[in-house]
Amino acid sequence: MTRATMEIPEATARRIRLVVLDVDGVLTDGGIYIGVSNGDTAEFKRFDVQDGLGIRMMRNAGIHVAIVSGRISEATDLRAGELGIEDVYQDAGARKVPVLEKLLAARGVGWEEVALLGDDLADLPALRRVGLAATVANGVLEVRRVATWQSSREGGRGAVREFAEALLRARGQWDGLVDEYCRARGV
Repeated sequence: MTRATMEIPEATARRIRLVVLDVDGVLTDGGIYIGVSNGDTAEFKRFDVQDGLGIRMMRNAGIHVAIVSGRISEATDLRAGELGIEDVYQDAGARKVPVLEKLLAARGVGWEEVALLGDDLADLPALRRVGLAATVANGVLEVRRVATWQSSREGGRGAVREFAEALLRARGQWDGLVDEYCRARGV
């Protein structure tokens, strides 16, 4: 059993070129709100705004960010669009490894250059292959066993932001990105 940590080794962090995020349970708290609006079925998800800023910081650092989900949802597409994430893959069968193989080939990235933040069984096959396997505080036991990094926050509650900060700190980029962020806002 691997013991997850909240620190990412510098060498590992510098190798990462692509961060892949799961949605339900990672970018959200796993809750899905389903109802009817104007006679049509509507699905809503809650996303954490701090996670969004963490994603933008990774992108500003030159790290490509992708979303790979085992559930098809328009809410995911909307949030990805807001964050400027171009690579969004939603597979109702949760077959993430074949999706990632195509993404890696298209981007010219090797498995060892990928970080994946997941939480549930559908993430296990890919987590076992990536260079940095990460999970949220409420990830299932099987995922926590293979993860080398674990957040202190639960999915949908700032875990992605915590991961982004840990990754960027390990790369020595966090403070500069924060300064750049503040300068752009006149501070």
